[in-house]
Amino acid sequence: MTGREKRKAHACSADRRRELAKNYTLYLRSIDGDAEGTDTCRVWCRSSSIPIHPATGLRTDPHRQKSSADLVSGSIPVLDLQSSANSLPQLSRIYSEWGVFQVVNHGVPSTLLEEMKEVGLRFFRSPMEFKLRYACDPGSAASEGYGSRMLSKEEGVLDWRDYFDHHTLPEFRRNPSVWPDFPENYRDVVMDYSNNMKLLAQRLLRMISKSLNLPDSYIEDAIGEVYQNITISYYSPCPQPELALGLQSHSDIGAISLLIQDDVGGLEVLKNGEWVPVVPLSDAIVVILADQTEILTNGIYKSAVHRATVNSHLARLSVATFHDPAKTRKISPLHQLITDHSPPKYREVVYGDYVSSWYDKGPEGKRNIDALLIQH
Repeated sequence: MTGREKRKAHACSADRRRELAKNYTLYLRSIDGDAEGTDTCRVWCRSSSIPIHPATGLRTDPHRQKSSADLVSGSIPVLDLQSSANSLPQLSRIYSEWGVFQVVNHGVPSTLLEEMKEVGLRFFRSPMEFKLRYACDPGSAASEGYGSRMLSKEEGVLDWRDYFDHHTLPEFRRNPSVWPDFPENYRDVVMDYSNNMKLLAQRLLRMISKSLNLPDSYIEDAIGEVYQNITISYYSPCPQPELALGLQSHSDIGAISLLIQDDVGGLEVLKNGEWVPVVPLSDAIVVILADQTEILTNGIYKSAVHRATVNSHLARLSVATFHDPAKTRKISPLHQLITDHSPPKYREVVYGDYVSSWYDKGPEGKRNIDALLIQH
């Protein structure tokens, strides 16, 4: 059985999703400071066919390492886009060393950032019956709508996340009628947010081109027409967060991702073998370089491995906006960046094939892009 077939075999039917929702609701009612939380979580895990820890009902993640938050203080770099004189040298260093940073003075209205988080929070705090009206197709990868990743991967590590995925660009993919109509400004806010994120992504991609001494639009042209998805993720409190992850360790598969988060925190980036917390900054946007841009730059700039953690007391919300090539687009190292001393490091790939491989294998660090490495 292939990885895709295994995932389809585990996909929930509509009735099954309602059963999970009922059990999860019972769990949420139990974790507010009483002793039943772990027991209820064990029941919920059993009803979901999750391999469970004999004592706690959850499985320990064997790959989970201590966060550097437990070891040292610090966070990822911050780039001020108003300081244009220093932006390009900083960007070049950050993308080659980190692949991720927080950007401030980016031009996106702070009111819009807050509205986007607010409409998402109000949706996830709605009754389960309302949310299930917008349930995505569980048998289709990256389908639009509401879903849950509160399930285990094959080795038994629990994912702990609810999400809503919106297909927002190109505009022919944008269908607000399948998005929530509560709160009443939800759809307008998502469309406005989508347009602003596109402009910021374009600005950052042009900066990447310039930092490599390429024409401004070169990376954009190589990516082609951008396909944008917006995913709002909601991480509810987990009774034993050390035994679960909100989102597994991975690098993003597209070109560039833009993320906002509330002030709870939980996003972490892998740097030199340690997990570095992305400390929430007011009005900042987290910029994450993704795999296709690493390929285009022939590894000069690196995609960032990151994950989301959970905690036992506070719910957390984030909004990730992914900017990807069309699935028919061929991606390979740019010939201007190939020299005798720097031969191509990656094989050419059709983006749709890359996506299929990612869903077949699942996220785990950078193993998907590493599979394209050329051995010299």
